[in-house]
Amino acid sequence: MTVLSDLDIQRHIKDGSLRLDPFEAECVNGAGYDLRIESDVRIPPGNNRLVATLERVELGDGLVGTLHIRSSLARAGIIASLALVDPGFRGQLTILLWNSASADFIMTHGERFVQLVIHALSMKTRRPYQGRYQDSKGIVESRQ
Repeated sequence: MTVLSDLDIQRHIKDGSLRLDPFEAECVNGAGYDLRIESDVRIPPGNNRLVATLERVELGDGLVGTLHIRSSLARAGIIASLALVDPGFRGQLTILLWNSASADFIMTHGERFVQLVIHALSMKTRRPYQGRYQDSKGIVESRQ
């Protein structure tokens, strides 16, 4: 797999194989896209919260995404449960944040909190994502 550069990301957005909505050019970086938080959140020490990305992500059948917490949040004691974003996924992403610090952690709507790194598959998948979280909106609790 190849990690997409900023120019690759813009090319895939133009050809429609990648959608990030709402798209913000300032969120594109050299090897990914910074996703923003949908709503204000306060997490007391030792607690966790599910949060949603502001962006709706749509990956074509030839793309897969990995998520990484931004280092500034990790330095503040925030730990995230992050999953693979499968080829063919459409929707907002729900992410669990846990506050390991000794003070409240506060984020406001639109702040960047995770980086989406997009990889090109060697060939398109025959089995794009069609799971229970397809077309997710907002925070989605476990559907297990």
